[in-house]
Amino acid sequence: MKKTALLTMLSFADPDLRQQIEAMPEGTALIGISTTGKAIAVDLGSESPHVLVCTAAGGGSTTMLRSLTAQFLHQGAHALALDTKRISHLWAKALPTVTHRGNIAGIHDALLGLATELERRLDIDGDLDTVPRLIVAIDEANATLNRLARYWETFRQKDDPKTSPAIAALEEALWVGRAARVHVIFDGRPQATVLRSAARELFATVILARFTADTWQVLAPDAGPAARQRHPLQGHFHVIQHGEVDETQAIRMTDADVVAWLTDPDDPAN
Repeated sequence: MKKTALLTMLSFADPDLRQQIEAMPEGTALIGISTTGKAIAVDLGSESPHVLVCTAAGGGSTTMLRSLTAQFLHQGAHALALDTKRISHLWAKALPTVTHRGNIAGIHDALLGLATELERRLDIDGDLDTVPRLIVAIDEANATLNRLARYWETFRQKDDPKTSPAIAALEEALWVGRAARVHVIFDGRPQATVLRSAARELFATVILARFTADTWQVLAPDAGPAARQRHPLQGHFHVIQHGEVDETQAIRMTDADVVAWLTDPDDPAN
C-alpha cells in the first residue's frame, strides 16, 4: 500500500478522532494512524495481553502510556500507575479507579497488592468477564525495577527470597495476566532490567520511537532490519505487531484531556 505523508499531530480535541476512539470495542485502544491511513490499535483480549513502549528521552512514551491507559479506563478498566518520577502521571491522582504510586516504597507495596489481586482473580470460578480489566502502567520501568531491587536489599532477611517480591509480582502478572485480565504497559527495555529475558516474548505489541539499531534488533527481531527513522516528529512511532511494522502518528492526550473525559465523559465540551 502506498505511503502518504505522516500526520504532524493527532489531537484528542478533534471530534472525529474522539468519536473513533469512543467506538473502539472493549479491550481495544487506538494507538494512532499509520502512514497508509490505517487505524493502528492494540487488542488486549485477542492479540496482545501486554504492551511494550520503548523510546529515547523525549520520544513520547509518557504520552503513549497516558493515552492507552485512559482509553481502557473509559471502557471500565481500573489502573495502577507506577510513576517513579512522581510527576509524569499526575492526572491519575484525580481518578477514583486509578491508584497512583510515585515513591519506591509505595510502588513496592502496590506490586505486593497486585500479587494478592492476581491470586484472587485466578481463584474465581468461571470466567472473569464481569471483573474489570486492570492496567498496570509502568513509566521509566528500567529505573523503577532497579530501584525496587535495591530497596528490597535494604531490609531483606536471611531467609527471604533473593528476588524482590515486588518484581516477582510483576513477572507473574506478565505470565498469567491474560487469564486474570491484568495487562502491563511497560515503558522500557525488558532485557536491560532485572526481569528475565523471556519476558520480551509476552509483549505482542511493541511501540518504538527514537530507537537504536540494537534496540530494534532486541525488541523487534521478527520485523526485519531496523526501520528507517524520519525526522523525529513528536508522537511518531513504529508499531510492531505480528512481525509487521506500521509507521504511526500517535494520539496526543493531555492530562487535562484525560481528566475531563473520564470525570464527565458525556459532556461534549470535554
